[in-house]
Amino acid sequence: QVTGHLDDCTCDVETIDAFNNYKLFPRLNELLESDYFRYYKVNLKKPCPFWNDSSHCGIRDCAVKPCPSDEVPDGIRSGSYKYSEEANNLAEECEEAKRLGAVNGSLSKETQQAVLQWTQHDDSSDSFCEADDIYSPDAEYVDLLLNPERYTGYKGPDAWKIWNSIYEENCFKPQNVKRPLASDRGDDGGHMFYKWLKGVCVEKRAFYKLISGLHASINIHLSARYLLQDTWSEKKWGPNVTEFQQRFDEVITRGEGPRRLKNLYFLYLIELRALSKVLPFFERPGFQLYTGNKSQDVEMKNLLLEILHLAKSFPLHFDENSFFAGNKKEAAKLKEEFRLHFKNISKIMDCVGCFKCRLWGKLQTQGLGTALKILFSENLIEKIPESGPSYGFQLTRQEIVALFNAFGRISTSVRELENFRNILRNMR
Repeated sequence: QVTGHLDDCTCDVETIDAFNNYKLFPRLNELLESDYFRYYKVNLKKPCPFWNDSSHCGIRDCAVKPCPSDEVPDGIRSGSYKYSEEANNLAEECEEAKRLGAVNGSLSKETQQAVLQWTQHDDSSDSFCEADDIYSPDAEYVDLLLNPERYTGYKGPDAWKIWNSIYEENCFKPQNVKRPLASDRGDDGGHMFYKWLKGVCVEKRAFYKLISGLHASINIHLSARYLLQDTWSEKKWGPNVTEFQQRFDEVITRGEGPRRLKNLYFLYLIELRALSKVLPFFERPGFQLYTGNKSQDVEMKNLLLEILHLAKSFPLHFDENSFFAGNKKEAAKLKEEFRLHFKNISKIMDCVGCFKCRLWGKLQTQGLGTALKILFSENLIEKIPESGPSYGFQLTRQEIVALFNAFGRISTSVRELENFRNILRNMR
């Protein structure tokens, strides 16, 4: 039932479906299965900064299996050591420098340069996420292909508390305006909420739509990879239509479902726009997807550039120039608020009790945060020199892996919607 034009955009649902499902999704999937993109370093042991919570999900499908370090390609491991002039001057870091020196002996000059650039800390004030300290002993590599995002059984009050604190405290919403379908809402069918949403500036409206779109995307993944059968001999995962309808059917959700899905398409456009904008950063000859496997690295960089050129060719891009375009002082203040609200959401991910949900929650918020950083760094990206380091604008390997995997999740959601449409059509 979700068709036609999207609010605050010049685009429509059908254009995105055709572009994503037949052009972009298959290529992106291939990229995400490569070594560079499948290993993500994450600290799943950080304590929740907002409330005391030691209630970890005991369901076995919540567990995350980290990688033994010898399974992670050398190139990725060597690029993750902290390596800087200051570090070399510290006695306790001498050991590490030696180890890196040993690895670096076999690296070409360009590769050393690439590895150095990834590890430079991104202290820019344009960061939208509270990033993990990947040098912490608690940070581990996870193979995303072995820990897919799917239904884990994590739900109820704990899961509700996470989303509630995201919407109630971080979406610019006043307390007296009740969210549609919130448990304590009045019975106005969300009328007051949408009246409020229509009255706020485009940036605050966009912020709410991005979070709602992310929520919708996660719910689609849970419905599409649901545990349908769990016996001692096998587990079977697949689409659960009832679960999908409970979250998105227009009648069951009193009109809320289609709005959520439109917000998913809005999120798709924002992240697609970021990919089209960041092309100059990846096009430089000095940028490498370094894993240590030379032929695969070259092949994957070519595929990456093909995907970014494809993103650039999309005919109906979102125009982010409407963001923060008013009075300079007001715009700067609003942008900073926007950034801090988003940073707070990235911290809330450390409160998710299910480790698999926490892994994918952290990855998807970091991916969206990276997309926002790209959109608001346009001037710096335009100034990137063709060769040599891009000091003005930098992405770490973590941000790159999160950016593409997060977009991969949204692209998958749009593809799964097509699947649910077909299933529902055949059921009639």
